Amino acid sequence: MSDTIKDKPQKKAAHSNKTSRIKVKNIIEAALLSVGKPLDIDRLIELFDGSDRPTKKSMRVALDEISLDCEDKGFELVKVASGYRFQVKQEFSPWVSKLWEERPQRYSRALLETLALIAYRQPITRGDIEDIRGVAVSSNIIKTLLERSWVRVVGHKDVPGKPAMYATTRQFLDYFNLQGLDQLPPLSEIRDLEAISLEMEQQLQPLGEPESHFETDNDIGTNVDIDPDSDLLDTPDLTELSDSDDSLVH
Repeated sequence: MSDTIKDKPQKKAAHSNKTSRIKVKNIIEAALLSVGKPLDIDRLIELFDGSDRPTKKSMRVALDEISLDCEDKGFELVKVASGYRFQVKQEFSPWVSKLWEERPQRYSRALLETLALIAYRQPITRGDIEDIRGVAVSSNIIKTLLERSWVRVVGHKDVPGKPAMYATTRQFLDYFNLQGLDQLPPLSEIRDLEAISLEMEQQLQPLGEPESHFETDNDIGTNVDIDPDSDLLDTPDLTELSDSDDSLVH
C-alpha cells in the first residue's frame, strides 16, 4: 500500500514534466509562426518568466523534437544564421508558388556573379570586382544588393578615392539557408563564376527577412580602414580563398 502511495507523486511529477515540455514546444511554435523571422535560443528563452524559464539544454531538446515532428509535414524547422524559423519544404514550392500572382524576382547573372565574388573574397571593393570580372559593375547591381541587405559597407580602402569595402550580411546567410560562410560550396568544387551563380540561382526562394547583419574576418591588409561601428573583425566564419584559386577568375 505504501509503495502505491509513493508512486502517485512520481507519476504526477512525470505527467507535469511532460505537460511542461509540450507547453514549451507549443510556445516555441507559436512564437516562430507569429514573428515571421528567425529567433535564436536566447530570444526564445526570454519569452518565459521566472521558474518557467527553460534552460538552453532543454530548449535545444524542444527544438529537436519540433524538428522531428515536422518530418511528415509540408514545412520544416530550419536553423539559419539568425536563429530558427519555419519554412515550406522545397519539394512543395511548385504548389505553394501558385498562391502568389507575381512571379518571384529573377536576378541577372551579373548580379549573382558580383554577389558570389563578395561572398568569397570579402571585404572587396567595386573596383576589385570589376578587375576580376573584366567588365564594369552597374550601380544598379550594388544598389540592389544593398537594398536587399545581402551586402553592406564595412569600411573604406586606404587608397585614392577611399572606395567602399563590401561584405555579406546575416540576411544573405538566412536567405540562402546558411548558418555560416563555411557552408558555402568549396571553391575546389566550383570551377568558375557561372557555376557559382547557377548554384545561387537554384537556392533562391522567397523567405522572410531577418533583421541583423553579419560580417567576416577575412584577411584585411593594412591599407583598409574598417568602419568602427562594424564587427567585421569579430566573426571567424569566412571560408578563405587562397591566391592560388584562380578558377574564380575568367
